[in-house]
Amino acid sequence: MKKGILLTLIGLIGLTSAACSTKADFGSGSGDYPQKPITLVAPSGAGGGWDQTARSISKVLQNSKLVNQTITVENKPGGGGAVFMAEYATQFKKDSYKLFVNSPPILINHLKKEGNSPFGYQDTTPLAQLTKDYGALVVTANSPIKDLSGVIQELKKNPKKYTFAGGSAPGSMDHLIAVLPSFLSGINPKVVKYVSYDGGGEAITALLGGNADIIATDASAVSEYLKSGKVRVLAVTAPERLKGILKDVPTLKELGMEKGEFTIWRGVFGPKEMDPNAKKYWNEKLKALSENPKWKEELEAKGWESDYKDADQFTAFLQDQSTQIATLLKAIGMGK
Repeated sequence: MKKGILLTLIGLIGLTSAACSTKADFGSGSGDYPQKPITLVAPSGAGGGWDQTARSISKVLQNSKLVNQTITVENKPGGGGAVFMAEYATQFKKDSYKLFVNSPPILINHLKKEGNSPFGYQDTTPLAQLTKDYGALVVTANSPIKDLSGVIQELKKNPKKYTFAGGSAPGSMDHLIAVLPSFLSGINPKVVKYVSYDGGGEAITALLGGNADIIATDASAVSEYLKSGKVRVLAVTAPERLKGILKDVPTLKELGMEKGEFTIWRGVFGPKEMDPNAKKYWNEKLKALSENPKWKEELEAKGWESDYKDADQFTAFLQDQSTQIATLLKAIGMGK
């Protein structure tokens, strides 16, 4: 009798364990996906570009019923995204229910020499690029600087003549945009003076206050200052002239710098060992998002430009931009 009870208990334990095991696999992306709420991480504080992008994606996907599961946006600030990447690449590499947004810092943080992140896009599954922006070199409206060609001529005589500023640390995206024209013009970018501020807003304040001669920032960030007549844009890092209020601004390529393109993209990533069903699902949903009228309204409201790339195209683009960033970092003495 006791033996029969024991066998029954063992059988019940086995069934319970199997059920728990099924639930665990199910939670990591197995079976029909998705079957539970999804987390979309912005590896920054609230209000920044990553946060706004994540919240716009979440809002449109849910309001348009493209995704029926709840999508929660979670902020994970620290180290320009490096703190989150370390956690994500080691603790969530199979969690297909946790995605995140990022931009060129995921490449820069991995490729720079000092304070670098051991983890990069290779430790993720790139899913889609959704937007693009470009760098802009900006002066005050009453600046004696007339054009970028004149700046280059002066820097060839004295590389420290002008103070460039940006809203991010040395070796970061604004710094690379600031020194790109000098680098492409044969000027040693190590000696070009760059001052960092805590965010693009502070950099523009420094420019308007006379504490910087030129700032490097996102092209989309200067529209309101341009409309109010406070600034002039010397050049943008786009492949061709932009539309709207920046339509008369030359590109670096127009000024003779053939490799003067630098794209500030934003995209969505999943874990490195992502479930194939989940990857297929997000490839379809993010493509549908890029074509959705509500998403296009969101882009216009935010001043972003659409530039959809699927998983394969996005991965190839990341490889190309990694080469460009590594070259620039080495040129300023901050590469690996």
